[in-house]
Formats: sequence, C-alpha cells, structure tokens
Amino acid sequence: MQNRLNELTERYPQLLPVGEQILRAAEGLIHCYRKGNKVLVCGNGGSCSDSDHIVGELMKGFERLRPIRKDLKDRLTTIDGERGTYLASKLQQALPAISLTAHHALITAVANDNGADLIFAQQVMGYGNEGDLLIAITTSGNSRNVVDAAITAKAKGLTVVGLTGESGGKLASVCDILINIPGKSTAHIQELHLPVYHTLCQIVESHFF
Repeated sequence: MQNRLNELTERYPQLLPVGEQILRAAEGLIHCYRKGNKVLVCGNGGSCSDSDHIVGELMKGFERLRPIRKDLKDRLTTIDGERGTYLASKLQQALPAISLTAHHALITAVANDNGADLIFAQQVMGYGNEGDLLIAITTSGNSRNVVDAAITAKAKGLTVVGLTGESGGKLASVCDILINIPGKSTAHIQELHLPVYHTLCQIVESHFF
C-alpha cells in the first residue's frame, strides 16, 4: 500500500498533503470488500465519467488476472459443457461496484417526479446497505445531488469517501474520509482525481488478487 502511494506521489508530488487520506480510503475500501459489501460511486459531468471509470476498474481485472474459483468453473462446465468451459476461461472475479450515474431511465424519473437534486440520494436509498462505501466526487465539494447522496449514505450506515478540490466544500462535513486535492481549477483537480482513484483501485486489487 505504501509503495503504491510512494509511486503516486513521486509522479505527482502535489498529492503529498493528501497521502494519509488516500491510504485511509484504500483501507476503507478493503474493509468494505472484506465484509462482503459493495461500493457506490457518483458525480456530475467529468466526475460522472470518473464514476463509470472507477467501476470499470473494480468490476473486472485492472492490472492483475482475477480467475474465478475452481468450484464455480466446475459448475459452469456442468451446466453447459461448451459455453460453460468458455465462460470458465473468460470470466473474472469482480469487486462489486455500481455507478449511480449510469441508470438513465431511473435518473430521469427521479429528476422529473421528485427533483434533480435527489437522483443519487434515491439510488443510495435503494442500493445502499450498512457497511457499503460511497465514493462521492465533486470538484467544488458543493454539488447538491452529491452532497445529498452523502448525507443519505451516512444515515444508512455507509462509509463516505469524498473526492473534491482544496476546500472540500459542503461535502467535507459529511465525509468519513476526504481526499481534497490541492488546487482550485476544475480541470486541474480532475486531472489529479484520476491518478488518485487509479491508485486506490490498484491497492485494492493487489490486496484481494
């Protein structure tokens, strides 16, 4: 874990002030998955794309092979010899994660019927269980729908990891772990969010696989 952080801060020395928070977030993710829980992720605009990106790194192999267990391989081949053998050779173990930005019909229904500020909070109500972890991404820290999702997550017993800019905004007060990237420009903050969450995914994948 420390080696991964050292690699990150050597490439991006401006992230040294948030090194401890990055390690705490990695530990939070590992604890979540060790208990059999899942990760939810949300954000707007560029942070919406980051949400999908994070889920893509968690739900399949990122840098390591993740072969499925032999007992599952055997069951697949028993059910269907040809396709089961193919599935057994291709499927990978996953770290369960859901991007709350990806459900367009649900998002538009909530926005139309209840309010656009509730699009992520309503999904936390449906998907979130005690012990899960929410990664809430907003460069300003003030995106109302992201802050509302974090408030709802805290109420339901989820751990909240915030990825923000320097101030942390309103999100700072409801986060268990805040990674507030140094900088005030949205573009510059987002440029640093990516190597941070890549490092988190690398650490978690290394731990379990």
